[in-house]
Amino acid sequence: MANNRDLWRLLRLFAPYRWWMLGGALLSLLTILANFGLMTLSGWFLASAALAGLGGWATLNQYNFFLPAAGVRAFATTRVLSRWLERIVTHEATFRLLSRLRVWFYTRIEPLAPAGLQGFRSGDLLSRLVADIDTLNNFYLRVFTPFLVAGLATLLMAGFFALYVWSIGLALFVLLALTGLLLPLLSERLGARSSAEITRIQAEMRTQIVDALQGMGEILTANAAGRVQEQLLQENAALLERQRRLAGVAGIGTAGMSFMANLTLWVILLLAIPLVARHSLPPAQLPMFALGTMAAFEAVLALPLAFQFLGQTRAAARRIFEIADQEPLFPDAPKPLPEPANFDIEIHDLHLRYPEAPEDALRSLDLQVRQGERIAILGATGAGKSSIANLLLRFYDYQAGSARLGGQELRDYPGDQLRQYFALLSQRSHLFHSTIRDNLLLAKGDAEEEELWAALRQAQLAEFVEGLPQGLDNIVGEGGVNLSGGQARRIAIARTVLKNSPILILDEPSEGLDALTEAKFLQDLRRLMQGRTVIYITHRLLGLEDMDRIYVMAEGRVQESGSYAELLARPDSLLHRFAQLGGTLIDS
Repeated sequence: MANNRDLWRLLRLFAPYRWWMLGGALLSLLTILANFGLMTLSGWFLASAALAGLGGWATLNQYNFFLPAAGVRAFATTRVLSRWLERIVTHEATFRLLSRLRVWFYTRIEPLAPAGLQGFRSGDLLSRLVADIDTLNNFYLRVFTPFLVAGLATLLMAGFFALYVWSIGLALFVLLALTGLLLPLLSERLGARSSAEITRIQAEMRTQIVDALQGMGEILTANAAGRVQEQLLQENAALLERQRRLAGVAGIGTAGMSFMANLTLWVILLLAIPLVARHSLPPAQLPMFALGTMAAFEAVLALPLAFQFLGQTRAAARRIFEIADQEPLFPDAPKPLPEPANFDIEIHDLHLRYPEAPEDALRSLDLQVRQGERIAILGATGAGKSSIANLLLRFYDYQAGSARLGGQELRDYPGDQLRQYFALLSQRSHLFHSTIRDNLLLAKGDAEEEELWAALRQAQLAEFVEGLPQGLDNIVGEGGVNLSGGQARRIAIARTVLKNSPILILDEPSEGLDALTEAKFLQDLRRLMQGRTVIYITHRLLGLEDMDRIYVMAEGRVQESGSYAELLARPDSLLHRFAQLGGTLIDS
C-alpha cells in the first residue's frame, strides 16, 4: 500500500477534474459493453436465423428479423460514437490534468528557490518538471481508466451471462478476474524494476545532456567531449537493455492474454454444450456465449500494459513529490505589511550562513543606507558582497542580528512584497529564449507598448530594436545569444527601468564587458540611478566616485566606510592601497 501512496495523492490532486476523468472512463466502459452487446446479439441472431431457416417457411415467416437487426445496428453505432467521444473526453481530461500538475508543481517549487533547490542539478529539475510530469500522463489513460473499466465491465458482462446460466457467468467472472489480475501482476513483478530503472536512466541522461550543453565550452576546452559522449552511450545502452527486457515482459503478457482468452472460450463451451445437448439451453445461445466470451476479453486486454506503466508512473510520481514535499528553508510572512513610510535600510550585528556551509558568509555586519543614498559595497570575491543582495531579496535568511527596511524587520515582509521594492541588475541577469517584448514584460506584465519603448529609450536601445526585422518580437536566443554583451545588458537595464522599484541593487553589472562598452554602459547606469536608492556591489574602483558612501568588506564584515574622497585620502585605508596597486581589481 505504501508503494501506491503517491498514486492516491495524484488522485486527490486531480479531484477538480474528477468528472472529466469519470466521464472518459464511463465512455470507455460504454464502448466495451457496446462491443460485447454487438457480439453476443450477433451470435444469437445469426444462429437463431439459421435455425429458423431450417424449420421451414412457416417458422421463417414467424421469425422477427427486424428487432435483433435494429439491436445490432444500435450496438454498432453506439460503439463507434462512444469510442469517438471517449477519445475526445479522455484526451481533454489528460491535457487538463497535465496542466494542473505542471502549475501545481511550479507553485510548490517556486517558494523553494533559490535556497531550497541548491541541492538539485538544473538538468534534474528540468527532467522532473517536463519529462516526469509527461510520464504521469500515463496515469489516467493507461493506469486509472483500464483498471476501473476492467473491474466494472467484468462484473456487468459476467452478470449478464449469469442471467442465463449462473455457472457460465461465474466461470467468465473467475477467468476474467484471474486474467486481469494474475497476468498483470506477473507482468508488473517481472517489469517493475526495469520500469523504475528506465525512469531513472532517462532522467539521468536528460540531466547529463543539459549539463553538457550548458558546459560545452569547458568540455571542448578540456578535450573531454569523447568522455562525455562515451558516458552517454553507456547510459543509452543500459536504457535499451531495460527497454528490451520490458518488451519481453510485454510479449509474455500478450501471449498469456491470448492463452487465457482461448482457455476461457473452451471452458464456456464445455459448460454450455452439455446444456444444449440436454435441451436445457436453446441452441442459439451457444454462439452467443462463445462470441460474447471473445468480446469480453477486450476489458482486460490493456491490464498487463497498465501494470508496466504503473511502475514508471510510481517512479515519476515519487520524483515529483520528493521535491514538492520539501518545505522552504525559512517561513514566509503570512500577510503583507503596510507600505513603509521610507525605504531606509538598517543592518545591525547580522550573521548569515548558507545551508551546509562551514562558516558564516556575513559576520557581525553593520550597514546603513538612507533613502535616496548611493552606496557601494567593495570587496574581493568571497568577501560577502553578493550575500548582502541575497539577504535583502530574502533569497536566504539570516540567523542572528537585525535587518530592517523602513523600520520593519525584513522577515516580517512576505517575499513577493519585499521584492517589489528592489530591482536587481547583475552580470548574470538572465534573458530567456523568447522575444524582447516577453523579456521586458517579466518586470511588468501589464505594461503598454509605449512603456516598453520608453524603457528601451532610457536604456539607449530603442534605435537598435527599431532596426530589427520583428522589432520587439525579435527572438533574443538562450541567454541573449543573438545579442552582443552590451545589448543584452541594456535589455536588462530596460527591464529594471520598467519595474521602477525605489531601491536598485547593482551586482557587478558591467563585469565581462570590454572597456569601451563598459564606459557607455556605466554612463547609462548613471541615468538609471537618478532618484533611487542605489547599492552598487563591485570588486573594482571604477565608478565609485559617483557613490555617496563606500563600504569596504572582507571576510563577511565591513572593514571600513566613508566617501570615495575620504577613503582615498587615508593612507591606511584598504581603498587607498587598492588604488595604489592599480585600482582596477581587488584580489584579496
